[in-house]
Amino acid sequence: MMRRIALATLCLLFCVGRELAAQTCTLTITTLSFGTYSGTLLNGTATGKVTCAGGWDIPMDAGTGVGATETLRKMTGPNSATLNYELFRDAARTQNWGNTTSTELTGTGNANITVYGEIPAGQTVGPGTYTDTIHTATTSFQVTAVLPASCTLGASALSFGNYSGAVLNATSTISVDCTNTTPYNVGLDAGTATGATVTNRSMTGPASALLGYKLFSDAGRTTNWGNTVGTDTKAGTGNGAVQTITVYGQIPAGELVRPGSYADTITATLTY
Repeated sequence: MMRRIALATLCLLFCVGRELAAQTCTLTITTLSFGTYSGTLLNGTATGKVTCAGGWDIPMDAGTGVGATETLRKMTGPNSATLNYELFRDAARTQNWGNTTSTELTGTGNANITVYGEIPAGQTVGPGTYTDTIHTATTSFQVTAVLPASCTLGASALSFGNYSGAVLNATSTISVDCTNTTPYNVGLDAGTATGATVTNRSMTGPASALLGYKLFSDAGRTTNWGNTVGTDTKAGTGNGAVQTITVYGQIPAGELVRPGSYADTITATLTY
């Protein structure tokens, strides 16, 4: 007959001989390092060793994350942000590893064990290092994951249409997708026209003729959009989803240039 005898105050490892008094058992578990989490499902494992002469069972507590449970644990990162994860007893990751009789791992004698971890997909939290501590039986072990800051950038064409000599306005959009809480800056260079600057850009047309235009970061077209971070770039903070930024363009009135098609290429730079 197996009896359960407490060896620790939090989560307990029990070891009892079939007909003898309780025996001393030990348990060691390595760190469960998930590595880098990028928003897609991520698996990881930790390994452990049980040294015991009799039968044993190993519970896992909810960890130290605020709001964590035995089925949905939480690593804690920068500014107390949390990253959800789960622990399982089986490689298929279908059998939760908890702290009640039906969810503990059981066995007899010396054994090597594996803790199977999984971070669900689709979590948008700030970049940084996330950690948790799981207490189990006579020991505890760390759970870690790293979320790097990352951003992507896209842009649509700015088409002014037909210019007749009057002021002509047009807009385009820039799409920024940055990890949650990641600060960023978007800069626009001077373009490819000869002599262009970030305050006086030009499109190039027939026979290298130039048609001047300007780019602004506000709808009132008063704030020039340049390429110097902290001076004339467009700043924002990522939220884990695509954010759309409007580019406001303007061709001033009174430009006398030969007819034809005029074009320029602007390079947008994302700094984060």
